[in-house]
Amino acid sequence: MRRLTTTVASCALLISAIGQATAQPVSPAEIIRIDELTPTRSAVFVFSAAMQRVIEVHVLHPVGNESRPAYYLLDGIDSGPPETNWTRHTDIVAFFADKNVNVVLPVGGEGSYYTDWQRPDPGLGGMLRWESFLTEELPPLIDATFHGTGRNVIGGLSMGAASAAILATRHPTLYRGLATFSGCINTVAPDARLAIRHSISWVGGNPDNMWGPDGDPAWLHHDPMTNAEALRGMAIYVSVGTGTPGPESLGDPQMPAAVTFGALLEHLAHVCTVEFEHRLGRLGLPATFVYRERGTHSWPYWQHDLHQSWPMLAAALAE
Repeated sequence: MRRLTTTVASCALLISAIGQATAQPVSPAEIIRIDELTPTRSAVFVFSAAMQRVIEVHVLHPVGNESRPAYYLLDGIDSGPPETNWTRHTDIVAFFADKNVNVVLPVGGEGSYYTDWQRPDPGLGGMLRWESFLTEELPPLIDATFHGTGRNVIGGLSMGAASAAILATRHPTLYRGLATFSGCINTVAPDARLAIRHSISWVGGNPDNMWGPDGDPAWLHHDPMTNAEALRGMAIYVSVGTGTPGPESLGDPQMPAAVTFGALLEHLAHVCTVEFEHRLGRLGLPATFVYRERGTHSWPYWQHDLHQSWPMLAAALAE
């Protein structure tokens, strides 16, 4: 009887301790430090409570205290430190130097689709809760630190294009505009889903850890085609090439992959884009679709897209 009493008491203490541990609030997201790289470019290190680690974010911003909106711009499948591919491969820093906007560039997110994963993935760094980070934790910190107005648009290329569309459909009140470059804006079509799975596996992740196996409803819940009605009222800019190499492709720093594997990726994105245009048309949602006569999955085209889409996004931010 004494042994049983001791055991019951021990269990009670353990249950109490567990209850106290789970009752304690998770530390909120916070900025750990800011490194001023230049007067108009800062590296911001944010502790994410959702991911329980520090995430680096680069912000292009004007000098001074004037209020300004934000443009969240996402990277492709192979994003990674020490900076994003946007600053590595385009003129984005110079292009936005005279514009009154905070351009927010997450560093990392390789293969993550910037979404909340169902399970940690050892191959991609453990706990992946990018949607929570980008839509809940980061915006108030950016606005408080860099004089934000609370008005946002979002965009991305390739994986980041699909991710931007997913976030825009799942958080329509957060964004006034969406720009996608060379993205497959679809998660449920067989070819699109297969491409997503292959891309995650290619960088060392397990795609089942993201939204589960193919039959999991989470794939449908993250599908911009299915949930496109949520985009009503947003400014939408979508661009894609045909997969046929043009002269610009020869200037891509990632040659020869830009005109070999990149041609296949762009062709798939082109097919998805046509389907997305038809879907928006059936819903009566206005959008700008730009089909380049040529163009592979490569950086010279995305730099051009960045320039061409900005006036529409700037107008949406000004409204």
